[in-house]
Amino acid sequence: MQDKLITLLILLPLLGAGILLIIPARHKEIFRRGALLVTILQLLIALSMVSRFQPGSAMQLVEHRSWINMDLGTWGIWKADYWVGVDGLSLPLILLSVVVLFFAALAARKIKFKQKGFFVLFLVLDAAVIGSFTAQDLLLFYLFFEFMLLPMYFMIGIWGGPRREYASMKFFLYTLFGSILILIVFIGLYLSGSDPGSASLTHTFGLPYLQDIARYTPGAVLSPDTPGTLGWFTWREWAFLLLLTGFAIKLPAVPLHTWLPDAHVEAPTAVSVLLAALLLKVGGYGIIRVAYPLFPAEAVHFSWLVAGLGVVSILYGAFNSLASKDLKRLIAYSSVSHMGFVLVGIASVTGSGVTGAVFQMVSHGILSAMLFLLAGMLEERTGNRLIENHSGLSSRLPHYTLFVLIAFFASLGLPGFSGFIGELFVLLGAFTAATSTGYVSLTLAFAALGGLILAAGYFLWAIQRMFFGPFAIKADQVRLKDLTFFDVGLLLPLSLFTLVLGVYPQPLLNLINGFTVYWLQLMTTHQP
Repeated sequence: MQDKLITLLILLPLLGAGILLIIPARHKEIFRRGALLVTILQLLIALSMVSRFQPGSAMQLVEHRSWINMDLGTWGIWKADYWVGVDGLSLPLILLSVVVLFFAALAARKIKFKQKGFFVLFLVLDAAVIGSFTAQDLLLFYLFFEFMLLPMYFMIGIWGGPRREYASMKFFLYTLFGSILILIVFIGLYLSGSDPGSASLTHTFGLPYLQDIARYTPGAVLSPDTPGTLGWFTWREWAFLLLLTGFAIKLPAVPLHTWLPDAHVEAPTAVSVLLAALLLKVGGYGIIRVAYPLFPAEAVHFSWLVAGLGVVSILYGAFNSLASKDLKRLIAYSSVSHMGFVLVGIASVTGSGVTGAVFQMVSHGILSAMLFLLAGMLEERTGNRLIENHSGLSSRLPHYTLFVLIAFFASLGLPGFSGFIGELFVLLGAFTAATSTGYVSLTLAFAALGGLILAAGYFLWAIQRMFFGPFAIKADQVRLKDLTFFDVGLLLPLSLFTLVLGVYPQPLLNLINGFTVYWLQLMTTHQP
């Protein structure tokens, strides 16, 4: 029997977007309330999924239906399926998504013009994110992956800051380039693999099929037995590098990160929350779900590169955070640094490293949402985000200061918060790999550890400059009111989430662990 919960989770925001489209634009309040209702219903569905989920390696709540099936004669059969499901990797990210989408919809009350267009795009983006985390067919995954691009482009370009056109175009071009690289590899995989359920040659986009090297057509371009090379690398090595590049742009990893700070600085608060908390995670998800299991031998061969990109991102992001004058830009570069830990964990190919990478994505999603909400609240009160223009805020905004301290301390990896757990597991994986397989060198492992010290530096320095010392603000307009009940309602649940995950991480670790064991088996048993 086919399970329809995931389809309902995807179709609900699309149905909501369709309904909002036919409502006249003058009914402004309906659009945000409609989006909020959709996210609440999605949260209930996601909780139902959790209650039915049995921790383990198997894909669950699966719906698998034939979608495209065309007989091309001697060229075989072109086949793509509507195939969705969840496991210990996707379910935590779906939970993160529905929670963040709800808080982003609440924060979007500051959108005062063209609300209809904004919330229609918001719901389309919602469906695309959920679809990306559940698709088990590469064509379906690619369509959802691409559908995230246009809503975000317009949400930055229309509702962003003074340089919104530049930021949105840069975002669009970077991510489109990455998508093209991914599509090239998907086409090569499709032409190289076959559907085991068909007697004749049936090409497939099915991800579980393509993870098994026995399903590849002998002599095909991306078949493991094809000896052909192009320059320094084999065809499969090139394919892995293209996938890595495409997903690293979305992550983003240095030097493919330059679109991110501009996008965050210009984006409205709700969009920054979505961008940092969800869209960056799709990049990490793609590397774990797609790139590594499809090319296990090639991934291990280039583990030094993946680990190196991670460490460079950790250090480069940290140093730029130290140099940042704009609070939003500081948070954006800290995201680059923290997502670097995800790459290091993946590169280790260890149980603790991969578990830490997934945990880090969930933790960073919560913390980045909280950080950008706080940055937006400061801008509402003082009219700017420049760190040097604020001093002694703790004397006038004590409740705001408290939540900033929680978010900053959690982000720098203080024990007792979720950031500590993710980074601890990643570092355990890195040092394990350094002393056993060598996938991560000891030098890179220690360099990643140094990123924690730098994180403490840029967060604590920002706290010292903005919240302590004599009170002073340089701003055109100042409305220094401490947090409202609405603001506390946004920040308190996120604070509790990061605290609970830091003190009692076992439920989330139980979800992730079954997937990690299965993923490590894929990385060993499916190598040529």
